[in-house]
Amino acid sequence: MNNKKSEKREPDYIYIEDIKKAKRIVIKIGSSSLTHSTGKLNLKKIEILVKTISDLSNAGKEIILVSSGAVSAGASKLGMKIPVEKIGDKKAAAAVGQAELMNIYDRFFLSFGIKIAQVLMTRDVIEDEIRRKEAEETFSVLINLGCVTIVNENDTVSSDELKFSGNDILSAYISKLCKADLLINFSDRDGLYDKNPAEFKDARLIRRVKEITPEILSYAGGAGSRGTGGFITKLQAAQMISEDKIPMIIANAKDPEILYDILDGKIAGTYIGNDL
Repeated sequence: MNNKKSEKREPDYIYIEDIKKAKRIVIKIGSSSLTHSTGKLNLKKIEILVKTISDLSNAGKEIILVSSGAVSAGASKLGMKIPVEKIGDKKAAAAVGQAELMNIYDRFFLSFGIKIAQVLMTRDVIEDEIRRKEAEETFSVLINLGCVTIVNENDTVSSDELKFSGNDILSAYISKLCKADLLINFSDRDGLYDKNPAEFKDARLIRRVKEITPEILSYAGGAGSRGTGGFITKLQAAQMISEDKIPMIIANAKDPEILYDILDGKIAGTYIGNDL
């Protein structure tokens, strides 16, 4: 007979009751989470994402989706080699792919009875007070009309001066612009680790971050660090929205239905910020 006491396992999530209060939610998803290893769009995953967002929308949540994938969709349709390297080719692929991506989203959302809208952004819209207010009004009207608004950077016309440095930063601006209650930032990892889990077996997932300190920033990569890399813009986005007391969750995009758990207060990734 085994007389050893069974060890109590810590849950692989934290529970935050206040998350249930979040009504207006920005969800950011990147190209790597929407495509196969071939670089072509993963239609099955997109359909699951759309179905989940549609269900949450039916439950009364107001969803704004910041979605990458236009360049991959366009490159695939044009027969370009993926990844696309040249700037001019990327802009051309984005021009074709944005229409393709929205057509896919529209067909999937329509099958669940949800209306969608598209907004393409450049940084000058945010920086100009008049244009920013016009954008705020447009988002407000679309939300009140029950649309799921899909946002992307306008890659076709964006110059270096007009870029957002990626959709992590764009999602933060949109969260502030729309006065969101929560930003969910999807990743291809479970959350923020104290070091790169691909290199270090003892890497520890950081479940909760109340303040982004220099130590926390070091986890995301940088000189002299063993950080995960690619996470620095996520933490910069979290810093931006902390000014408006908007929390951010970094979660793994492998199963978009994780959104149900998140909005039920069960956080399996990294929660950044104070309670709502």
